Amino acid sequence: MSWSRAGISALFLLFVFVIQEAAISKISLPISGFSLYLAVLLGAMALEDRSGAIVLGFIGGLILDFSPTADSPVGKWAFVLTAIGYVFSTNRESIGDFTARPIAFVFFTAIGSVLTLIIFLMIGLLLGENSGSFSHNLVVVIGNGIWTLIFAPILLPLLVKWRALTLTSRERQ
Repeated sequence: MSWSRAGISALFLLFVFVIQEAAISKISLPISGFSLYLAVLLGAMALEDRSGAIVLGFIGGLILDFSPTADSPVGKWAFVLTAIGYVFSTNRESIGDFTARPIAFVFFTAIGSVLTLIIFLMIGLLLGENSGSFSHNLVVVIGNGIWTLIFAPILLPLLVKWRALTLTSRERQ
């Protein structure tokens, strides 16, 4: 991932984060809420190569860490999403090209969303944070996974087109 693409990706993620905080988080969905930001970030990470996924995970985590609504220690989201970026990048090579298999892309993103939230909660437990009851956290994680599974078929094709527009000529080869 080039420096210019990293900057463009950071601005894009910041834009999606503002939409998430201003509009999506205000919608009351059944079961639990939906994180547009997390779905877009994980989808973008799944499309990138090894270094690009890790860089996007770190940038996306920093944006979440400095969010005014974040009540977790600074660096926790960056650590979790960088680790998820590494896991995505190593497993993506064995799965293959997501643009040829969109159903696998949707499930990969939804499972990644659930995995990210579970790891975030587990690290919070290790740090001694009080994150609520187990049943409430289970509903939030499962609900977010379901909503990601529902909305991902709409979001991910748009994300593939956005990524194709931001590739440099060197990265297209």
